[in-house]
Amino acid sequence: MIDYQEAILYLNSFINYERKKSFSYNELRLKRVRDILKLLDNPHKSIKSIHIAGTKGKGSTAVFIANILKSAGFKVGLYTSPHLHDFRERITINGKLINKRDLIFLTKKIKNVIDEYVRKTNDSLTFFEVYTILAFRYFEYKKVDFMVIETGLGGRLDATNVIKPLVCVITPISHEHTDKLGKTLSKISREKAGIIKRNSVVISAIQPKAAIDAIEEIACRKKNKLFIVGRDISFKPVGINGKYQFFETKGIFDDTYNSLKTSLLGRHQLINAASGIGAVEVLRFHNINVPHSAIKKGIKKAKWAGRLEVISKKPFIVLDGAQNKASAKVLRRAVQNIFNYRRLILILGISKDKDIKGICSSLEKISDKIILSRADHPRAAKIEHLKKYISDEKTVHTRKKLKYAIKLAKNKAKEEDLILITGSLFVVAEAIAIIKADKND
Repeated sequence: MIDYQEAILYLNSFINYERKKSFSYNELRLKRVRDILKLLDNPHKSIKSIHIAGTKGKGSTAVFIANILKSAGFKVGLYTSPHLHDFRERITINGKLINKRDLIFLTKKIKNVIDEYVRKTNDSLTFFEVYTILAFRYFEYKKVDFMVIETGLGGRLDATNVIKPLVCVITPISHEHTDKLGKTLSKISREKAGIIKRNSVVISAIQPKAAIDAIEEIACRKKNKLFIVGRDISFKPVGINGKYQFFETKGIFDDTYNSLKTSLLGRHQLINAASGIGAVEVLRFHNINVPHSAIKKGIKKAKWAGRLEVISKKPFIVLDGAQNKASAKVLRRAVQNIFNYRRLILILGISKDKDIKGICSSLEKISDKIILSRADHPRAAKIEHLKKYISDEKTVHTRKKLKYAIKLAKNKAKEEDLILITGSLFVVAEAIAIIKADKND
């Protein structure tokens, strides 16, 4: 019998491309996942699912959908990545993390099958593949009504792409992982749209033309109904009070949803919410009707840590996991539109495999002071490397440890200022832990 620590060590023993310095996209093998799931009696095939791919907003969209379905009375499994603090955050049912007892029990169950498979085939699995298998087995074990599944990397070869969902959702696509997914937006979009299955339904967020062209071509070829936010699903911002933003949406079937509110801030979250509403609406094609009241309640209840999250006021301290140029631009606009502040103090730490130049150029424009730092993570870029992409060195301070960067920002900030901590989810997760520890002292 294994204990919790042994279960964690076993899961972490597999190749983790989130930490690996060099990782080839072609190392992913859907056959491995299918073979092992078949040996486990295909747990994923017994559960209704919704599949989500894209560059930005996957987690938020998944959370909106899961909360709407939960509010409608369904038992909903949610699989997301990455996590902030505890990798059990990736697997939840109705908002509750997979408990340690179940994780131990199911790890033991899949371990026997995986070890035998590896021994016979001499093939290696990735951490994400193993954890995806664990998630499917857990959701079957707990007899969920739905599972809402977020892809990890890309879509076509992603370990999650063994399911046959009722609905596929493609969130906003931009340039990312170009060494793995392709250099052009069209190629990246085709990889993301690889989750689209035959005779299904696709919801797409607002996309650049190259992305929507690729999605439309694949959806048509696979005989899918395609509904697009901005064309078939509309939304209109109504107001914001610093805690919630208010909006209304007109859905696919001309249903109007008034007086909606969400604590997830920024116009991009309204696009994510509209995508989520569309995904739930098209369940009607499968004779599943979700009432308006559940949509309204689910949108309000949805929470997603580290995404334009306000954790303090006077001064504002805002956290966001923006980690590419497009996300940084969205963050910049959101901060300018939502908050009233005198000066912005930016704490910035970026992973070395991201578009450092693009992120720095986007966020430098709104910053009065910049503190460069790094997360305690092997993928964190060196501060000296970040500094090359800040044009005005007079505004720059450096701190090797994030806790000292936060301390410096607090010392420099006045009540009417805003401290923005961003650049990666690793930075956000560490910052949350630091600030929480400070409050408890």
